[in-house]
Amino acid sequence: MKYLNHITEAIGNTPLVKLNSVTKGLEATVLAKVEYMNPGNSVKDRMALRMIEDAEKAGILKPGGTIIEGTSGNTGMGLALAAIAKGYRCIFTLTDKQGQEKINILKAVGAEVIVCPTDVESDDPESYYSVARKLNQEIPNSFYPNQYDNMSNTAAHYESTGPEIWDQTNGEITYFATGVGTGGTVSGISGFLKEQNPNIKTVGIDTYGSVFKKYKETGVFDKNEIYPYATEGIGEDILPKNVNFDLIDTFIKVSDKDGALMTRRLAREEGLFVGWSSGSAVHGALEYAKEHLTKDDMMVVLLADHGTRYLNKIYNDDWMRSKGYID
Repeated sequence: MKYLNHITEAIGNTPLVKLNSVTKGLEATVLAKVEYMNPGNSVKDRMALRMIEDAEKAGILKPGGTIIEGTSGNTGMGLALAAIAKGYRCIFTLTDKQGQEKINILKAVGAEVIVCPTDVESDDPESYYSVARKLNQEIPNSFYPNQYDNMSNTAAHYESTGPEIWDQTNGEITYFATGVGTGGTVSGISGFLKEQNPNIKTVGIDTYGSVFKKYKETGVFDKNEIYPYATEGIGEDILPKNVNFDLIDTFIKVSDKDGALMTRRLAREEGLFVGWSSGSAVHGALEYAKEHLTKDDMMVVLLADHGTRYLNKIYNDDWMRSKGYID
């Protein structure tokens, strides 16, 4: 008999899929790491489970406890699945730019959701960071994973996703590209891959309205770089501890529109029903590839989550028209 004891045991070992249509004109091989094949439909399942298990080992999270986290949705889903398996309560704070689908999904798996304003400073009492921290202080026996600064985030990808990519490409990967938000995915995977082959280049995909690209290039945290943007899951107005800039060779910024249009192309042309940041990652990776990759190169692009999170946005023609993304 072959079965899993709980759905969390299905996390990891996601497939690599060759991109064929959106890469026309490129001689290099471009492969997608399809992370929506995780049970919670995103790459965040990996680090969510790891943060909980590490907290249990450290005695920070005790039986009957409450997990409180600020999330754009996907980390919350991963935490909720782990919480169901282990018997914890969950409270998540989200910004009001997140789609209603994400809120509904989190509620469906038993989480309590608090929606906070997007357009406030990160240290504002109403920000989703601040509200999560305050709840953690007020609720007894609660755990605030803080995915931005919790190094279990990076460790999860160093120990699972990175080795998977290396094995699946038989060590022939020369470039790795992914969206950068909390930084755990890019730092963990890049750290492992560069240990195997220091010549591998890592391309971080950023968005306009985020501080990452300028900080990498100048070392300056420029608040003038910060302004509202629509893309979910990548970019930040803070510098999370999980973002190891030494492991990211370059950043490419992608506009909301370009990311949205590529997201739809991936669904229509490749059969990959992905989320918004995945479209941004592919668009940015291909822009970089056109300038730098040759026929001997192999690039892996990570697709972070599933299109079901964006049915009322990216996959809604009326919404896309209202934003001016399509005619």
